[in-house]
Amino acid sequence: MMNDQAKTILFVTGAFVSNACWDEWKPYFEKLGYKTLAPSWPNKDASAEELRNRHPDSAIASNRLADLVEYYAEIVANLPEKPILIGHSIGGLITQLLLQRGLAKAGIAIHSVPPQGIMTFRLSFLIAGWGPLGFFTPTSKTFMMSFKQWQYGFTNGLPIEVQKEGYYKLAIPESKLIVRDTITSVAKVDFAKPHAPLLLISGTADHTIPDSLNYDNYRKYKSTGSVTDYKNFNGRTHYVLGQEGWQEVAEYIQDWLQTIC
Repeated sequence: MMNDQAKTILFVTGAFVSNACWDEWKPYFEKLGYKTLAPSWPNKDASAEELRNRHPDSAIASNRLADLVEYYAEIVANLPEKPILIGHSIGGLITQLLLQRGLAKAGIAIHSVPPQGIMTFRLSFLIAGWGPLGFFTPTSKTFMMSFKQWQYGFTNGLPIEVQKEGYYKLAIPESKLIVRDTITSVAKVDFAKPHAPLLLISGTADHTIPDSLNYDNYRKYKSTGSVTDYKNFNGRTHYVLGQEGWQEVAEYIQDWLQTIC
């Protein structure tokens, strides 16, 4: 069983969405005895609707990955004990970056944006990523995903009612610089360095971060003395946190934590 010192979970939100993406995950894990935190990103402490109404938002547009990593590192530093990190998408990448700095008891990276040097030329990945990269557009303005882009990148194949509800509740403007930073040295992971236990989770229906990309991420880890595990869920899209049956993913994470903490 997990001891009391390991029971804080820090949820790390990804790009394009509000931290409200964890609204069902927080009470799920709190009922299991964890304390949970799901802070908003800098300049995003408002509802998704309010943030959309601010678009284009120069404050959000100025966000950078390096600053975001330090933002979460500071949150960790102010906790009484090292937390468990659970991150989605870019939040998964941040989880990996914080883990290699020894700042967590364990890490779960859900459909993680891969660290520098891991790429795929799968068409769905290129289509989903082109708009957010915002090439040939000013970086002083935020990128706001259209509903059509949301349908392709997050909720592909899900009922239209689910797609609309998710977009209204979660979709927010994003920094183009944050997205571009993920392919720079800021996103570099030392795969040979020992690290706390890490679980990488992928989904077979994810257009934005294909499961093959997550598997390549997993296979890069070379530290034989560290626990690095991988789980692929059938039919999960990039909307995995809100998709029907998300509890199955959460339950798998809980079971995994029980084995390693």
